[in-house]
Amino acid sequence: MSRRLLALCLALLALPFAAQAQDASAGCPAPAKLDDGWTLATPKDTGFDPGKLCPLDKFIGQWSGAKIHGVVVVRHGKLVLDRYYKGAPPPESGRTGVVAFGPTVTHYIHSISKSVTSLLIGIAKGEGKFPDLDAPAIDHVPARYADLRTPDNARITIRDLLMMSSGLDWDEHGSYSDPQNPVRQMVRAPDLYRFVLQKRVTFTPGVAFDYNSGDTEWLGLVLAHGIGRSIDDYARDKLFGPLGITDFDWVKLRNSGQPFAAGGLRLRPRDMAKLGQLLLNDGQWNGRQVVPKGWIAESTRPRLKAYGLDYGYQWWLGRSFSKHGWLPWTAGLGYGGQSLFVQPDLDLVVAITAGDYASPQRDQGMVPLDIFARHVLPAIGGD
Repeated sequence: MSRRLLALCLALLALPFAAQAQDASAGCPAPAKLDDGWTLATPKDTGFDPGKLCPLDKFIGQWSGAKIHGVVVVRHGKLVLDRYYKGAPPPESGRTGVVAFGPTVTHYIHSISKSVTSLLIGIAKGEGKFPDLDAPAIDHVPARYADLRTPDNARITIRDLLMMSSGLDWDEHGSYSDPQNPVRQMVRAPDLYRFVLQKRVTFTPGVAFDYNSGDTEWLGLVLAHGIGRSIDDYARDKLFGPLGITDFDWVKLRNSGQPFAAGGLRLRPRDMAKLGQLLLNDGQWNGRQVVPKGWIAESTRPRLKAYGLDYGYQWWLGRSFSKHGWLPWTAGLGYGGQSLFVQPDLDLVVAITAGDYASPQRDQGMVPLDIFARHVLPAIGGD
């Protein structure tokens, strides 16, 4: 995700395909009953006006080419709505044709993988397997990269990487199909980490936000070095397992042998919503402490201004106006329109998957934000 993805301009009409039968009395598809840890509830039972929440297809239908694949709404810890549509897979998947998305179909969440990496760092930190955040990041990588240490990059702390303020020479704002985009260069380099670590420092670390997937890959390297194993294995044991997430895939890049920490994770939308529930419950899921107490608050505190929003530790922070007033939210945001919104005042999580890969990146986030701010928020009653 880039600066243009955050410039929220209009995108165009989805041709919605409801994957489930309509409830004739409420006009709402009932969420599928799966053994995935979610308690199901009706919109009315969780404080929604069904007449406002349920016409989601009509709301999405305002745009041509919105390319929404899934919408999951959770309130008071209960799954209220999940709606799925047909769409094209992402270009990098190598698949063609049309996919009928549904509650058991995994979806690339792209840069929301960065937010998951932040959660894993919090877990490792609680286990004493991750360095102090103010330590020089270059001092906590494998010895094979020791030759890349310079006085300039030794000033970059782990905290700087978490805030995407490393100061490295990195311009990720163009199209990812552009051969000059550093992400494309990074994933094609003979050694991903060497490509990142040898970048020169162009501004003082820690003073300004500059979107940089290389910062997240550096974090992933520090994390894997500290825990002594692959971060996807660690995620399976320490994060996904406790959340009841059994169906996931984290793409490993050939030039690193490690999962693509900045963007390679695939999850079911209902499982993505569980990550949001962790944020609401200070790291707990169904009474179990999964992420250490305090890490959620620390990692979602505004640290730096970022393209009109705020940024924490790999999480975006914004606010939207509704009949409830100005409401702050925390979000994981990803390429193609992937969005995970968490609103604590209303005890609300909204997870959205999408496939708006062809539109300019500045357009990709508009429809998901509108679903959250202009459709879901107004559908909540006055409680």
